[in-house]
This record gives sequence, C-alpha cells and structure tokens, in this order.
Amino acid sequence: MATRETRKRPNILITGTPGTGKSTLAPKVASNLNMEFIDIAGEIKKFNLYGEYDADYQCHVLDEDKLLDHLQERMDSDEGGIVIDYHACEFFPERWFDLVIVLRCDNTILFDRLTERNYPEKKVRENVECEIFGTILDEAKESYSQEIVHEFSNENHDQMAENVRKITELALKIKKKK
Repeated sequence: MATRETRKRPNILITGTPGTGKSTLAPKVASNLNMEFIDIAGEIKKFNLYGEYDADYQCHVLDEDKLLDHLQERMDSDEGGIVIDYHACEFFPERWFDLVIVLRCDNTILFDRLTERNYPEKKVRENVECEIFGTILDEAKESYSQEIVHEFSNENHDQMAENVRKITELALKIKKKK
C-alpha cells in the first residue's frame, strides 16, 4: 500500500461545491501533468456504485463503501499519478492524496451555474449555502494534513487557466521532493 512517502507520482483530489468547475479543471490538470484522470461521477454511474434514488435531489445516493472498494487498488498503487474530482472529500482515505485542491466560487455565480443545470430549487439553495459557509473547505482541512490542502477561487476562464498552472507547479514540487 503506497503512502505519500513511497508513491512515485502524486495523487491529486480536486473538490468543491457542485458548480465550482471541478469537472472542467481536473482533466486539464491531469493532461498537463500527463496523469490519469478518474471521473468519479462517471465511475459511479458506469459501475453502479450507488444505492437508492433521492427524488428530492433528483439523483442517486452514493454508496461510499462500493466507491472506495472500486478505487482502492488504483489509489493504493506505488505509481500514483492520479487526479480525481468529487464534490465531497471527507470519506476518502487520507493516504490516497498528496495534494487536495478546494475550488471556491462567488455564490451569485454559483447560483447561476446551478440554475442553468436545472437543479431543483432545494438542491441549488443547499449547495449555495454550502459554498457560503465553506463546508467543503472545512471538511478538507479536517480530513487531510493542512500542508496539502489548497483553496482556489475558480470563477472564470482566466482563473481556471491560472489554477491549472498553479496546481501543476504544486504537483511538480511534490514530485521533486522524492
């Protein structure tokens, strides 16, 4: 089982409230670093890693144990070099990641993005509140070492391009330490 000390290449988690740009940014970071990108939402759907359907939120409920079992071999590999994105972070084992990026977004922009996705009103409201209170950032700071958690505002294309550059730099520094 690999750890941050034994892994050859860093593993990166990109997290944040839905609508902050994780699914757009993460594959760009992976491509920039020539790493594997694992689309967690896609994996959940493809491999039926969910339980019941929540009609209020109009989505399936993730079965965290199934997801973790599904990812364990790849994430525990000594090779590393994996970028994943997901809107929650606290249930992933700390040993899996060398870098945790929390994307943030102004709540007015986030509201518009989620509304454009046709999210139910309750889901939009709860996600905007989550962003206002910094819930995902707090969860990341409680779940991982402070030195690997980084917060980035991700509200437009220029910020996204700059974030890809900064995350690439952070990952390359980790690689050089080893």
